Amino acid sequence: MYEGPVQDLIDELGRLPGVGPKSAQRIAFHLLAAEPADVTRLQEVLQKVKEGIQFCDVCGNVSEETTCRICRDPRRDLSVVCVVEEPKDVLAIERTREFKGRYHVLGGALDPLSGVGPDQLRIRELLSRIGTTLDGVDITEIIIATDPNTEGEATATYLMRMLKDFPGLTVTRLASGLPMGGDLEFADELTLGRALSGRRAM
Repeated sequence: MYEGPVQDLIDELGRLPGVGPKSAQRIAFHLLAAEPADVTRLQEVLQKVKEGIQFCDVCGNVSEETTCRICRDPRRDLSVVCVVEEPKDVLAIERTREFKGRYHVLGGALDPLSGVGPDQLRIRELLSRIGTTLDGVDITEIIIATDPNTEGEATATYLMRMLKDFPGLTVTRLASGLPMGGDLEFADELTLGRALSGRRAM
Protein backbone atom coordinates (compact mmCIF):
# COMPACT_ATOMS: atom_id res chain seq x y z
CA MET A 1 0.00 0.00 0.00
CA TYR A 2 1.28 3.44 -0.95
CA GLU A 3 0.27 6.81 0.42
CA GLY A 4 -2.63 8.94 -0.76
CA PRO A 5 -2.79 9.88 -4.45
CA VAL A 6 -0.30 7.20 -5.57
CA GLN A 7 -2.47 4.41 -4.19
CA ASP A 8 -5.58 6.13 -5.57
CA LEU A 9 -3.95 6.16 -9.03
CA ILE A 10 -3.00 2.46 -8.76
CA ASP A 11 -6.55 1.60 -7.66
CA GLU A 12 -8.12 3.52 -10.57
CA LEU A 13 -5.74 1.99 -13.12
CA GLY A 14 -6.48 -1.45 -11.69
CA ARG A 15 -10.15 -0.98 -12.54
CA LEU A 16 -9.33 -0.84 -16.26
CA PRO A 17 -10.03 -4.05 -18.22
CA GLY A 18 -6.98 -6.27 -18.59
CA VAL A 19 -4.93 -4.31 -16.06
CA GLY A 20 -4.02 -6.31 -12.98
CA PRO A 21 -2.50 -4.98 -9.72
CA LYS A 22 1.11 -5.35 -10.92
CA SER A 23 0.42 -3.67 -14.27
CA ALA A 24 -1.47 -0.85 -12.51
CA GLN A 25 1.52 -0.29 -10.23
CA ARG A 26 3.96 -0.25 -13.20
CA ILE A 27 1.81 2.26 -15.12
CA ALA A 28 1.41 4.47 -12.03
CA PHE A 29 5.17 4.66 -11.43
CA HIS A 30 5.78 5.22 -15.13
CA LEU A 31 3.42 8.22 -14.97
CA LEU A 32 5.17 9.50 -11.82
CA ALA A 33 8.53 9.42 -13.63
CA ALA A 34 7.18 10.86 -16.91
CA GLU A 35 7.77 14.42 -18.06
CA PRO A 36 4.98 16.84 -17.06
CA ALA A 37 4.29 17.54 -20.76
CA ASP A 38 3.65 13.84 -21.40
CA VAL A 39 1.20 13.60 -18.50
CA THR A 40 -0.55 16.78 -19.66
CA ARG A 41 -0.88 15.35 -23.18
CA LEU A 42 -2.44 12.17 -21.75
CA GLN A 43 -4.88 14.26 -19.67
CA GLU A 44 -5.88 16.29 -22.73
CA VAL A 45 -6.48 13.19 -24.87
CA LEU A 46 -8.62 11.59 -22.14
CA GLN A 47 -10.62 14.82 -21.84
CA LYS A 48 -11.11 15.01 -25.63
CA VAL A 49 -12.34 11.41 -25.75
CA LYS A 50 -14.90 12.05 -23.02
CA GLU A 51 -16.10 15.36 -24.47
CA GLY A 52 -15.66 14.95 -28.24
CA ILE A 53 -16.51 11.35 -29.01
CA GLN A 54 -20.11 10.30 -29.48
CA PHE A 55 -21.96 7.32 -30.91
CA CYS A 56 -23.06 7.26 -34.54
CA ASP A 57 -26.77 7.95 -34.98
CA VAL A 58 -27.02 5.24 -37.65
CA CYS A 59 -24.93 2.29 -36.43
CA GLY A 60 -23.88 3.08 -32.86
CA ASN A 61 -20.12 3.03 -33.57
CA VAL A 62 -17.84 5.60 -31.91
CA SER A 63 -17.55 8.76 -33.98
CA GLU A 64 -16.38 12.37 -33.87
CA GLU A 65 -19.51 13.41 -35.77
CA THR A 66 -23.18 12.44 -35.59
CA THR A 67 -22.53 9.88 -38.36
CA CYS A 68 -19.39 7.71 -38.37
CA ARG A 69 -16.83 7.45 -41.18
CA ILE A 70 -18.15 4.05 -42.33
CA CYS A 71 -21.79 5.18 -42.54
CA ARG A 72 -20.72 8.29 -44.48
CA ASP A 73 -18.70 6.25 -47.02
CA PRO A 74 -20.71 6.10 -50.28
CA ARG A 75 -18.68 3.08 -51.46
CA ARG A 76 -20.07 0.79 -48.75
CA ASP A 77 -22.76 -1.75 -49.64
CA LEU A 78 -26.02 -0.50 -48.11
CA SER A 79 -27.77 -3.85 -48.52
CA VAL A 80 -25.58 -5.80 -46.06
CA VAL A 81 -25.36 -5.02 -42.33
CA CYS A 82 -23.01 -6.79 -39.94
CA VAL A 83 -24.29 -6.85 -36.35
CA VAL A 84 -21.59 -6.74 -33.66
CA GLU A 85 -21.58 -6.35 -29.89
CA GLU A 86 -19.08 -3.51 -29.36
CA PRO A 87 -17.26 -0.81 -31.40
CA LYS A 88 -13.99 -2.76 -30.98
CA ASP A 89 -15.58 -5.59 -32.99
CA VAL A 90 -16.05 -3.21 -35.95
CA LEU A 91 -12.30 -2.59 -35.97
CA ALA A 92 -11.58 -6.34 -35.83
CA ILE A 93 -13.76 -6.99 -38.90
CA GLU A 94 -12.43 -3.94 -40.77
CA ARG A 95 -8.87 -5.25 -40.35
CA THR A 96 -9.80 -8.33 -42.44
CA ARG A 97 -10.61 -6.06 -45.44
CA GLU A 98 -13.21 -8.68 -46.43
CA PHE A 99 -16.42 -6.87 -45.47
CA LYS A 100 -17.71 -4.00 -47.61
CA GLY A 101 -21.12 -3.40 -46.03
CA ARG A 102 -22.20 -1.41 -43.00
CA TYR A 103 -22.41 -2.20 -39.31
CA HIS A 104 -24.81 -2.15 -36.42
CA VAL A 105 -23.34 -2.02 -32.91
CA LEU A 106 -25.65 -3.49 -30.25
CA GLY A 107 -23.75 -2.06 -27.28
CA GLY A 108 -23.30 -5.44 -25.60
CA ALA A 109 -24.86 -8.90 -25.49
CA LEU A 110 -27.86 -10.41 -23.72
CA ASP A 111 -26.92 -11.29 -20.16
CA PRO A 112 -29.98 -11.63 -17.89
CA LEU A 113 -27.82 -12.38 -14.82
CA SER A 114 -26.19 -8.96 -15.18
CA GLY A 115 -29.50 -7.26 -15.98
CA VAL A 116 -28.84 -6.85 -19.72
CA GLY A 117 -32.02 -7.59 -21.64
CA PRO A 118 -33.17 -6.70 -25.18
CA ASP A 119 -34.22 -3.21 -24.05
CA GLN A 120 -30.65 -2.40 -22.95
CA LEU A 121 -29.29 -3.20 -26.43
CA ARG A 122 -29.78 -1.38 -29.74
CA ILE A 123 -32.11 -4.07 -31.13
CA ARG A 124 -35.07 -1.73 -31.70
CA GLU A 125 -32.81 0.53 -33.78
CA LEU A 126 -31.71 -2.47 -35.86
CA LEU A 127 -35.32 -3.45 -36.59
CA SER A 128 -36.17 0.09 -37.66
CA ARG A 129 -33.11 0.16 -39.97
CA ILE A 130 -34.27 -3.01 -41.69
CA GLY A 131 -37.68 -1.50 -42.35
CA THR A 132 -36.18 1.66 -43.89
CA THR A 133 -35.04 2.08 -47.51
CA LEU A 134 -31.83 4.14 -47.71
CA ASP A 135 -30.93 5.80 -51.04
CA GLY A 136 -33.35 3.40 -52.77
CA VAL A 137 -31.58 0.33 -51.32
CA ASP A 138 -33.20 -2.17 -48.94
CA ILE A 139 -31.20 -4.22 -46.45
CA THR A 140 -31.19 -7.79 -47.84
CA GLU A 141 -28.70 -9.50 -45.50
CA ILE A 142 -27.95 -9.32 -41.80
CA ILE A 143 -24.70 -10.95 -40.68
CA ILE A 144 -24.76 -11.74 -36.97
CA ALA A 145 -21.20 -11.44 -35.68
CA THR A 146 -21.65 -11.71 -31.92
CA ASP A 147 -18.99 -13.44 -29.82
CA PRO A 148 -18.99 -17.26 -29.79
CA ASN A 149 -19.69 -17.45 -26.04
CA THR A 150 -22.86 -18.05 -24.01
CA GLU A 151 -24.03 -14.41 -24.13
CA GLY A 152 -23.14 -14.00 -27.81
CA GLU A 153 -24.97 -17.20 -28.76
CA ALA A 154 -28.05 -16.16 -26.77
CA THR A 155 -28.00 -12.77 -28.53
CA ALA A 156 -27.61 -14.40 -31.96
CA THR A 157 -30.51 -16.79 -31.28
CA TYR A 158 -32.72 -13.93 -30.10
CA LEU A 159 -31.89 -11.83 -33.18
CA MET A 160 -32.56 -14.74 -35.54
CA ARG A 161 -36.00 -15.19 -33.98
CA MET A 162 -36.75 -11.48 -34.33
CA LEU A 163 -35.55 -11.28 -37.95
CA LYS A 164 -36.87 -14.52 -39.46
CA ASP A 165 -40.23 -13.02 -40.53
CA PHE A 166 -38.82 -10.07 -42.51
CA PRO A 167 -39.62 -10.72 -46.20
CA GLY A 168 -36.60 -10.97 -48.49
CA LEU A 169 -34.11 -10.78 -45.63
CA THR A 170 -31.29 -13.31 -45.33
CA VAL A 171 -29.91 -13.78 -41.81
CA THR A 172 -26.46 -15.36 -41.54
CA ARG A 173 -24.09 -16.08 -38.66
CA LEU A 174 -20.30 -15.84 -38.73
CA ALA A 175 -18.78 -19.30 -39.08
CA SER A 176 -16.80 -20.53 -36.11
CA GLY A 177 -14.31 -23.34 -35.98
CA LEU A 178 -10.62 -24.07 -36.13
CA PRO A 179 -8.04 -21.27 -36.12
CA MET A 180 -5.49 -21.11 -38.96
CA GLY A 181 -2.25 -22.79 -37.97
CA GLY A 182 -3.94 -24.78 -35.21
CA ASP A 183 -3.69 -28.54 -34.59
CA LEU A 184 -6.79 -30.75 -34.37
CA GLU A 185 -5.49 -32.51 -31.27
CA PHE A 186 -5.55 -29.24 -29.31
CA ALA A 187 -9.06 -28.16 -30.35
CA ASP A 188 -11.79 -28.49 -27.73
CA GLU A 189 -14.89 -30.57 -28.51
CA LEU A 190 -17.19 -27.58 -29.00
CA THR A 191 -14.86 -25.84 -31.46
CA LEU A 192 -14.25 -29.07 -33.39
CA GLY A 193 -18.01 -29.79 -33.45
CA ARG A 194 -18.69 -26.30 -34.85
CA ALA A 195 -16.02 -26.77 -37.48
CA LEU A 196 -17.62 -30.07 -38.56
CA SER A 197 -21.17 -28.72 -38.69
CA GLY A 198 -20.01 -25.59 -40.57
CA ARG A 199 -17.96 -27.50 -43.16
CA ARG A 200 -18.21 -26.36 -46.78
CA ALA A 201 -17.48 -27.78 -50.22
CA MET A 202 -14.05 -27.14 -51.65
